[in-house]
Amino acid sequence: MILVTGGTGLVGSQLLFDLTAAGNRVRAMKRPSSNMRVIRRVFQQREELLQQIEWVDGDLTDLYGLEEAFDGIRQVYHCAALVSFHPADYKRLMKINSEGTASMVNLALASSVEKFCYVSSTAALGKIKDDKALLTENSFWKISKYNSVYAISKYGAEREVWRGIEEGLHAVIVNPSIIIGPGEPGSGSTALFGEVKKGLKFFPTGSSGFVDVRDVSAAMIQLMDKNIFSERFIINSENISYREVINLIADGYGMARPVYRAGKFLGEIAWRVEAVRKKFTHSTPMITKETVRNGQHHWHYSNEKIKIALDFEFIPIKDSILDTCRLLGADEKKNTQHSRAHYSK
Repeated sequence: MILVTGGTGLVGSQLLFDLTAAGNRVRAMKRPSSNMRVIRRVFQQREELLQQIEWVDGDLTDLYGLEEAFDGIRQVYHCAALVSFHPADYKRLMKINSEGTASMVNLALASSVEKFCYVSSTAALGKIKDDKALLTENSFWKISKYNSVYAISKYGAEREVWRGIEEGLHAVIVNPSIIIGPGEPGSGSTALFGEVKKGLKFFPTGSSGFVDVRDVSAAMIQLMDKNIFSERFIINSENISYREVINLIADGYGMARPVYRAGKFLGEIAWRVEAVRKKFTHSTPMITKETVRNGQHHWHYSNEKIKIALDFEFIPIKDSILDTCRLLGADEKKNTQHSRAHYSK
């Protein structure tokens, strides 16, 4: 049996679909409070597959719950993580992402797990102020103001996996860039889709790597099925500007493209305004000092290693964005129709 953590998230949902569609027996771990909206969207055309998943409630900070989840498991895909770029969440990020991964590694070592796949991030490669640098799997972590609190926690989690490898764990690490897919509204890249649909007027001046969630899942499964371990792989389709990504989203929704550059001056104002708003509304800000400053630079990630190892072909980001706009738009339309029907009763 295969264990997947973070089963209701963007990556976990797609991975569960691909694993069950291939006939695998799967156990998925989720928090009791997890929203099932994303996974239902992914499985909407194959609902019978969703019924085949064995769900267990658990938490990465609950060691006893994790022990029960490992019973009879031969492969582990560790996708669960807290995503936040707000400095106030540093302790929670380290507790869940780094310490939680340490527990997963320890249990994998103590059980009969044959192989372990950890979903890290290109953030864990570390960032330096060099707009021309090409980051690869051999890039070394460097202390930098461009490393977010999320990046630090993922780097710490990777260190735990490497420690497990040194102790005999057959493991592989994947480092996806910014993942495009129909995720939870307001979370990850899906939040950007929501902002564009509301009529976003500004665009960041930098660039980064982007990848389709379907490619992330496919690459993970292929790596686990091959005799490949003790390595990490960047999963990145294209390095493109944020402006181009936002323009493609706007085109996908039939919205006007943003015309104003969110340069350094406006960006510095924006994150400070968001910080003040958070104090009064107790909401999670989409714009932080880290996201603003990273959005002004150009980050380039190599995908040569994964392409050579698996003869892998990536989905073009244009297609990924259009598919995501279609899926999110259809979901919003269905929810609106349901709300109107409910109101009319």
